[in-house]
Amino acid sequence: MGKHKEVVISIRSLVEFVLMSGDLDSRFTGSSRALEGTRAHQKIQKSYGEEYTPEVTLKYSFEYESYKMTVQGRADGILIEENNVVVDEIKSTTISLDLLDENKSLTHWGQAKCYGYIYAKEKNLEVIDIQLTYYNLDTDETKKFRKSFNFEELEVFFYQLIKDYYNWVDTLETWKLKRDISIKELQFPFLDYRKGQRELAVAVYRTIREEKRLFAQAPTGIGKTISTLFPTVKAIGEGITSKIFYLTAKTITRQVAEEAFSKMRDGGLRFKTVTLTAKDKICFEKGKKCTPEECGFAKGHFNRLRDGLKDLFNNEDGFTREVIEKYALKHNICPFEFSLDIALWADGVICDYNYAFDPRVYLKRFFMDEKGDYTFLIDEAHNLVDRSRTMFSAELNKKAFLDQKRIMKDKSPKISKALHHLNTFMISMNKQCGEASFYMQKEEPKEIYPLLGNFIREAEEWLKEGNKEEGYEDLLELYFNTFTFLKIAEFYDERYLTYVEKKNRDVILKIFCLDPSYLLGEAIKRGKSAIFFSATLTPLQYFKEIFGGNEEDYCVRLGSPFDSDNLCLIVADYISTKYRDRDNSYMPIVDTIANVVEGRKGNYFVFFPSYQYLRRVFDLFMEKYPHIAVIAQESTMTEEQREEFLNRFEIQFDNTLVAFGVLGGIFSEGIDLVGDRLIGAIIIGVGLPQLSLEVNLIMDYFNDKKNKGYEYAYLFPGMNKVLQGAGRVIRTEKDKGIVCLIDDRFTSHSYQRLFPPEWKHFKRANNGKNLSYHIDEFWDKKDRLEE
Repeated sequence: MGKHKEVVISIRSLVEFVLMSGDLDSRFTGSSRALEGTRAHQKIQKSYGEEYTPEVTLKYSFEYESYKMTVQGRADGILIEENNVVVDEIKSTTISLDLLDENKSLTHWGQAKCYGYIYAKEKNLEVIDIQLTYYNLDTDETKKFRKSFNFEELEVFFYQLIKDYYNWVDTLETWKLKRDISIKELQFPFLDYRKGQRELAVAVYRTIREEKRLFAQAPTGIGKTISTLFPTVKAIGEGITSKIFYLTAKTITRQVAEEAFSKMRDGGLRFKTVTLTAKDKICFEKGKKCTPEECGFAKGHFNRLRDGLKDLFNNEDGFTREVIEKYALKHNICPFEFSLDIALWADGVICDYNYAFDPRVYLKRFFMDEKGDYTFLIDEAHNLVDRSRTMFSAELNKKAFLDQKRIMKDKSPKISKALHHLNTFMISMNKQCGEASFYMQKEEPKEIYPLLGNFIREAEEWLKEGNKEEGYEDLLELYFNTFTFLKIAEFYDERYLTYVEKKNRDVILKIFCLDPSYLLGEAIKRGKSAIFFSATLTPLQYFKEIFGGNEEDYCVRLGSPFDSDNLCLIVADYISTKYRDRDNSYMPIVDTIANVVEGRKGNYFVFFPSYQYLRRVFDLFMEKYPHIAVIAQESTMTEEQREEFLNRFEIQFDNTLVAFGVLGGIFSEGIDLVGDRLIGAIIIGVGLPQLSLEVNLIMDYFNDKKNKGYEYAYLFPGMNKVLQGAGRVIRTEKDKGIVCLIDDRFTSHSYQRLFPPEWKHFKRANNGKNLSYHIDEFWDKKDRLEE
């Protein structure tokens, strides 16, 4: 027995993989249908007497070829009759029962027959009945189909499924053998470890082996991606973990992970990775519904899926967006669903945070049941703080209820009435604000829950009919927003509060997650280990707490691998960018930018706390220094515009380019402008989040909890933005450049204690002349060393 490899699969997965056919159909069925289906199962199960045993777990282990296979599942019910045993499989549906015949679904029969085979084998039965019970959720009617099978028939059927599945299993196991051999032979893909890389890699491997969490701050340029991926791949080769989820916040960091895997493949690694792309980006038929009537890729999708999976798996290792699209077109299948299916068989999944953490969209095919043998690598983890608060919060607005109430008045009086009650509730919440712009309470808004539930029920009936009338899409959106609100409300505890805000002549009701630590901690438990890493996790203890860490978890803070003499860090503390001083800061900032960029021709970035501040200084700078080329980030930019913006950063020896951007924006982190493509960054202000209701609520919460409200809400998030912006300059050991921090607060103790060790050599400039002196001194010294 020991020589046999073990394979475990659920009966449902086995049957669906071998027998699934037909169309991909994502038409609206109602989000509450799953719950109604569960209740339908229970209702039918209770309708029988003591002779009916519900939810019977069945498991069968056996040897097949070179494998020990275990097939398991749970039958909806076993009915013991006087001279008969019946395996009952219950399916809820909204299809008219008159349209159902006994041969409607091969997968339903297949599932039930597998249960029947295992039960008959356990009980030594020669004959057993298989029953499909269909329950219509709309009419409460049932329709039953029953067939009698002898044991030999079921055994032939079962082993035919196993034979068809075996070919795929053997492909997978043969692949794993190749993969593991290549991992054992894999060497670190660079000649030498940079300073800190080996330390990080060892910490990652130890964390995975001990099934813990690691919080790692590693400076920009250290090579964090390869330093986390390499040891995790090694751990897979040793059977310590089985799958990597590389989680990111931005497309550009997903590309960095793809490049790291490509680099390891160049060194002989065989490792299959898939990059998940958002549905709206990868869809071939944008604007069309995922139904066989509207989309040619949805029609017959499952008839072609297995061939597509095998073709892709046998011919590629890196399933990037481009590769997924190529094979989806070749096999005429939906690229998004294709990517999700191939993720089941890939060794690594590169995707957005949402796919692992967001309760609305996380990958249930991986994370629904017990925790998996997965390792989460969370890149640019500082972004997860705000993202997680968004994931675990939900809001509704009065205007949407009122608008839909008017539209539905003649189309569906019941929906209009439900929306009227919701609109009335929002009016009452508006009154709670009084003369103020907002109202808050620690208690959840339970009074609105039954009103929302009523709206969901009424809207489902109308939406199921697939009306193409005016208001359909808006009502559908409101339906899902409402359902999301109720789903998020299930998490409500002392880490939440409720607030109402008057905004732009509208009223917003929000259940707001102030502290995501518990929910993130629970989400991380879906895997065995997690590595949170970023150049800016300052201070580490703050992030460890926010991410749901505990005392047993590890922390590591690594120093910069680069010569500190290659970075000229200047703090210009003769300018205040505090809000009250803004009007007096514009011209001094304009001149300070000029002082920095006139020190040497090249490309520079200037990062501002807001677009408004950026625009004011940008206009003044162009007016006073028209000979210097400038470009500015816009608040909304397409991917093509972003790429065009970055393409302007060519190596400049005869000219200077000054790019104006926003701290915390798309260009202040994640971009890699190596060498002379960027020789300086100027940071305007200390990066504090904009004053807002939510930031102040977070401050109040952490003041009450830890007496550190200002630090948690403003200081720490702001300083991490500053560190990210400054980190654009030195990307390799050969890079040289200037970072100028403009604000008088940077020399205060509160900020100095947050400076990383490699910043301790900073120069202080108390006027423009002094600033120019430090800059000239730096470049002159570099020129002399290179001569």
